[in-house]
Amino acid sequence: MTEGEKIIPVNIDEQMKSAYIDYSMSVIVSRALPDVRDGLKPVHRRVLYGMYDLGVSASRPHKKSARIVGEVLGKYHPHGDSSVYDAMVRMAQDWSLRYLLVDGQGNFGSVDGDSPAAMRYTEARMKKMAEEILADIEKETVDFQNNFDDTLQEPTVMPTRIPQLLINGASGIAVGMATNMAPHNLTEVINGTLAYIDNNDIEIDELMEHIKAPDFPTGGVIYGYEGVKEAFKTGRGRVVMRAKTQFEEINGRECIVVTEIPYLVNKAEMIKKTADLVNEQKLEGISTIRDESDRKGMRIVYVLKRDAIPNIVLNMLFKYTQLQSSFSVNNIALVNGRPQMLNLKDLIHYFVEHRHDVVTRRAQFELRKAEERAHILEGLIIASDNIDEVIALIRSSSNADEARQKLIDRFELTEIQARAIVEMRLRQLTGLEQEKLRAEYEEIMKLINHLKELLASKEMRMNLIKEELVEIRDKYGDERRSSIEYSGGEMNIEDLIPDEQVVITISHAGYIKRTPLSEYKTQNRGGVGQKSAGTRDQDFLEALYVATNHQYMLFFTQKGKCFWMRVFEIPEGSKSSKGRAIQNLINIESDDKVKAFICTQDLKDEEYINNHYVIMATKKGQVKKTPLEQYSRPRQNGINAITIKEEDELLEAKLTDGNSKVLVAVKSGKVVRFDEAKTRPMGRTASGVRGITLAGDNDEVIGMIAVNDMDSDILVVSENGYGKRSALEEYRETNRGGKGVKTMNITDKTGLLVAIKSVTDNDDLMIINKSGLTIRMRVSDLRVMGRNTQGVKLINIKGNDSIAAVAKVIKEEEEEIGDVEIDENDTNQTE
Repeated sequence: MTEGEKIIPVNIDEQMKSAYIDYSMSVIVSRALPDVRDGLKPVHRRVLYGMYDLGVSASRPHKKSARIVGEVLGKYHPHGDSSVYDAMVRMAQDWSLRYLLVDGQGNFGSVDGDSPAAMRYTEARMKKMAEEILADIEKETVDFQNNFDDTLQEPTVMPTRIPQLLINGASGIAVGMATNMAPHNLTEVINGTLAYIDNNDIEIDELMEHIKAPDFPTGGVIYGYEGVKEAFKTGRGRVVMRAKTQFEEINGRECIVVTEIPYLVNKAEMIKKTADLVNEQKLEGISTIRDESDRKGMRIVYVLKRDAIPNIVLNMLFKYTQLQSSFSVNNIALVNGRPQMLNLKDLIHYFVEHRHDVVTRRAQFELRKAEERAHILEGLIIASDNIDEVIALIRSSSNADEARQKLIDRFELTEIQARAIVEMRLRQLTGLEQEKLRAEYEEIMKLINHLKELLASKEMRMNLIKEELVEIRDKYGDERRSSIEYSGGEMNIEDLIPDEQVVITISHAGYIKRTPLSEYKTQNRGGVGQKSAGTRDQDFLEALYVATNHQYMLFFTQKGKCFWMRVFEIPEGSKSSKGRAIQNLINIESDDKVKAFICTQDLKDEEYINNHYVIMATKKGQVKKTPLEQYSRPRQNGINAITIKEEDELLEAKLTDGNSKVLVAVKSGKVVRFDEAKTRPMGRTASGVRGITLAGDNDEVIGMIAVNDMDSDILVVSENGYGKRSALEEYRETNRGGKGVKTMNITDKTGLLVAIKSVTDNDDLMIINKSGLTIRMRVSDLRVMGRNTQGVKLINIKGNDSIAAVAKVIKEEEEEIGDVEIDENDTNQTE
């Protein structure tokens, strides 16, 4: 340790705390947050002032960017050159700023995220609007402070004529806080400011009649108004933005054309991510994506596949890509050097307050200058009135100081007046010049009186602020770029999709599709059936369900997981198409299979979900009841619906209202009936209770139904095409877990039981066999029989074929049912 030095021990906790607080305050006040008055951060303020210093105004030639950056670094901003250049570049990008402050020449980057050229290649100058931010800065309108080395002065704030913070917004991350302010339309903001000046007690709702919503430089659509309202009223809110799109037909193909994208979205990145989703088959219906943007404007073309519905594809794009994104408003700015959350009215209030301060200080400066000039003119007029004597006095003096003193003594002038007279030019002795002096004096006196009135009257100052704002609005105001869809937030995707009935088929290998119900025809009992769905080799159709487009679907897999989807999200296909693999629609494991799904109404309706239950049955005879509410919060990777024991699997899941009669059937031909109330509700992870006792190791449950209508009949179908309809009363109620009663005489001719359904005369049946043939028939064609009978033949089974699934269809009243001729060639096709 050298002489004179000493070590001071400090507590490291205290030292770090103190150092970090100093650092964070420095970042908050001197780097990351804008000042509420001029809307600028220090770096932007210094760039503009540096350009003003250099004289690169809008009417002067461009100067090399490196020259401007060097000026700012050397004089005012002791940080890296990239921070200064990046700030200047952003002020020149028309997709970053709503109203540009810098006029750039050269490569200043692109909306695709391309970097700007190095500062040695680009040139810049101020835009006219930037000059309005600096207007009157030389008139002592704002305070100045020393720069970093105390050799120069820089402004602490700009005397801006435009509400810069509102029209261009700001974003920045400080320590422990951040700001994210949206840009707005200049015309709207000034109209709102004028309304505020007229009535300081104006409500935010009234301000919103002028300032409708943010106005983003890239245009687009503001979707829904709730977030905008929230942001205006509290300073925080989430504004949802959508791309501006239209449908076009190009070369016979339906296309979605995007002409404007949401603010701050990187176009190239967005297109790349969309292409990746298409390749991964997470986005269906798009065949190619083209970027046709040029200097005339943006144009992204999504070419659709022939069977795609444009509205649905567009909604999927909004859901999964940045064609819809959100801007989280967080209005934090510095007020008197302190960070503060501000609503719309606060922002306008502080701007008007600053503007009033600037106008007052400008008037004081101009008054002082005018009085100084009037004082000199008074002296010059005295001299011109006594010109001969003045000349004689000056000629008789040995030097200028003596002349000044003689003038002061003779005419009772001040030092300043005497100096002006001594320095007067000979041309000012002409009569014309003397008249000019008197005219200038009169004008100056009028100006002085006006400025004194202005400083005495706040109303006059406010009117002047209004006049200047109107001038700015007329000079720079423009139309909105972002349109507003007020109903957007409340409008759902399903509003665009007709709520028609559809048939959903799931094949054994897990291929799914939906087909309009109208594509299926009704046939008489005993027909052979139409060719329905094309299937792949070794695959067959296993399940068929009827639903409407707007319903919610819960998929239940054999491993006991539940997945959530809307019916309209299932890809549409014709009767003969193969469908889409379920793995591409939900995140199901490769060794799992969908076994059941439930169509429900609105899962956000609390009364509905709390009064409905899901009853499940497993192959080994377990049953379980869970409130529907447990399935109202879906996760992308599914949720556990039931804990499945070893060698068991989930078979059925039914929606009930808590008052159903439950029937569980096994393939050996027995059915157990019990009251739903005998199964208490359990959580999602429980494994359930015994529902039926199996007849042997080879026996298993083939189906479960839950019946509310006591007039319903029970239909059972065997694998060889036999079916039987019996009254519900035929099945006596027993305890849960029993062996059950006989439901059908099982013989080699009938084959084992494959399905159990509850039916009425109003139902139609859809029967589908493993080769893919379907038949649709009326339940009313089947007479009600006793429980212990063999039943009648429902469908002719050829060769080794057998029934795969049976579903019922609610028959529409207006549907005309007639005999349908069967094409013999059609029945022999198998795939």
